[in-house]
Amino acid sequence: MFITYEEALSWIHATRTFGEKPGLKRMEWMSSQLDHPERKFKSIHIAGTNGKGSTLAFLRDMFEANGQIVGTYTSPYIEMFNERISVNGDPISDDEILRLANAVYPLTIELEKTTLGGPSEFEIITMMMLIYFGEGHADIVLIEVGIGGSYDSTNIITPVVSIITTIGLDHMNLLGDTLSEIAANKAGVIKASVPVVIGKIEKEALKEIEEKATEQDSLLLKYNQDFFVTKWQTLPTWGEQFVFEDDFIRLSPIQIGMLGRHQVENAAVAIEALRVYSHEIGLAVNHEKLLSGLKHTFWPGRMEKINDQPLLILDGAHNEHAMKTLVETIKKNFAQQEVYIIMAAMRDKDIQGMVDQLQGITNSHLILTSFDYPRAAGIEDLNKVMLENGTVTNYWQEALVESLNEMDENGVLIVTGSLYFISEVREYFKTADK
Repeated sequence: MFITYEEALSWIHATRTFGEKPGLKRMEWMSSQLDHPERKFKSIHIAGTNGKGSTLAFLRDMFEANGQIVGTYTSPYIEMFNERISVNGDPISDDEILRLANAVYPLTIELEKTTLGGPSEFEIITMMMLIYFGEGHADIVLIEVGIGGSYDSTNIITPVVSIITTIGLDHMNLLGDTLSEIAANKAGVIKASVPVVIGKIEKEALKEIEEKATEQDSLLLKYNQDFFVTKWQTLPTWGEQFVFEDDFIRLSPIQIGMLGRHQVENAAVAIEALRVYSHEIGLAVNHEKLLSGLKHTFWPGRMEKINDQPLLILDGAHNEHAMKTLVETIKKNFAQQEVYIIMAAMRDKDIQGMVDQLQGITNSHLILTSFDYPRAAGIEDLNKVMLENGTVTNYWQEALVESLNEMDENGVLIVTGSLYFISEVREYFKTADK
């Protein structure tokens, strides 16, 4: 058993290598020993390649504005480990992490003695989350899938509503080489007779989701078919404005403080999921409060503006699909400005694909760099990338100084790539502001 929070955290992080066999058997075994905590709360399950965190944030703020106590389970964390399990946006305490780790620890010892083997870090944290919310700390719990869907440790829940935000090529070593294979895995979150809300998804991937929904007799609600966004425009003050409608409601005008067409789509998915959830459980929703919640939604590291002059933005576009979206946002919003981009990524990502997207921006200066993380792409990896117009720099701090020295006050500096990288840079600026 653990005496301190630090001991508990060290143990959680040290379990990374265990539980590498896919499947839900370890989660089901642990859950059965604890009288199934996942059955004791209402939830919305959020899967997808990109957009999960932002969709969750929109949902959290709409529910909270309507008086609900909202639990969330997210990854990775940006500032502190505890934020992975939060209530109304506030991370649970160190004492709670210690208590929950001590509750899960004996189960892991027993599990290691079985043929199933010990659990992974993510399975342990997921079990901690299920125990916590099974105790009744929230009215609604928003649960973000870790990777995929079918075999993700969160998939032992039966939510009130399931969400699939987007499908792109990511985690291909685990999920498959094609969009349809990845979609089939993510569609594993669809449960019998549980409604599913989906974002903008390509035809090849959509086919898999439609087949799974039909097989599970689940109502499938699609962006641009069952719910719509119209009159979209970018606000001069930073953010977007649009109108939302489906067969039941029309909301106008909606304003969000997050930049990019993709955030409009994420917000639309969140609104539709909230409407379906409230219908399923009989929750009265005030539309004015809903609009207020959306307006104030913030999600760190997603087109996050941290300085005005020069304009400095952090965006965790950590795969090719997300990078394509970032490039579209840059081209739309910063076409008249010089754009400086600093990117660091994980070694297992399609770095060339990400760089190719960025090289499509004509008014840009690109610097590839590394950061202090075991899975980060190092300088050797980056030197193999075909760069038409860009440089490789050993340390991101150097890249930052170099870019800030070169750019004028009208320039834009975007730091992008891995969310772990964004977290490190964000912490640097936060410390510098003190």
